[in-house]
Amino acid sequence: MNDLKGRVVLVTGVGTGIGRAIAFAFGSQWSRVVVASRTPATLEAVVEEVRRAGAEAFGQTCDVTQKTDVEKLKQEISGRFGAVQILVNNAAIAPAAGFLEMEDSLWEEVLRVNLNGTYNCCKVFLPDMVSAKWGRIINIASTAAKVAYSHVSAYVTSKHAVLGLTRSIAVETAKFGITVNAICPGYVDTGLTKRNALLMAEKRGMGVEESLRNLASTSPQKRLIESEEVANLALVLASDSAKGITGQAINVDGGAVMA
Repeated sequence: MNDLKGRVVLVTGVGTGIGRAIAFAFGSQWSRVVVASRTPATLEAVVEEVRRAGAEAFGQTCDVTQKTDVEKLKQEISGRFGAVQILVNNAAIAPAAGFLEMEDSLWEEVLRVNLNGTYNCCKVFLPDMVSAKWGRIINIASTAAKVAYSHVSAYVTSKHAVLGLTRSIAVETAKFGITVNAICPGYVDTGLTKRNALLMAEKRGMGVEESLRNLASTSPQKRLIESEEVANLALVLASDSAKGITGQAINVDGGAVMA
């Protein structure tokens, strides 16, 4: 995908396996990669990994729930690389809790990070794409954007909303040469999945490995998805070969959800 060489890419939420894999994937295509996270130590590790792939990269701490933080991030990127051309909204949290047990503060935090954070980044970086009449926004949603799962009502609600936002922006920006899509992974082999599997195991009185096998068994392929599979799809959606794909929500889940 030579058309990704030199493109300015911003990936948020690189603390997870998916964000890290996406950043490295764009680095392998010699894009100019910016990674954003609330944790400085995580940023340094990912930037070094991307640079080892031969790409230009830098990291910046940013709380996507704060629009002023996102605006400062834009200024920093503009000064170093220019306008962001490809935005990957990956920052998200997925704490598990039964609906009646869930604190109101948890509900508010999940929506603030998953939905408001995506909104803030789109709002801040989209105008430059409109001006350039080219851009890519890739929102990392989830199969939870299409179906419901138990004990993650806040997460499910936030991801349904992200999908609605994706489609609305796609319709409004199609005439500007911009595509806006969502990737909907199933259960991915990340630390987040393992933490939630541990919580499930404790509630059900089983081992963590058994809990992970139960999650994997929800897919016809009987396995967890790898972060790199999500990253590879992000590359495709960002490329010129996918310029006719917009407003879509593409599952990467081994066939678990066929909608």
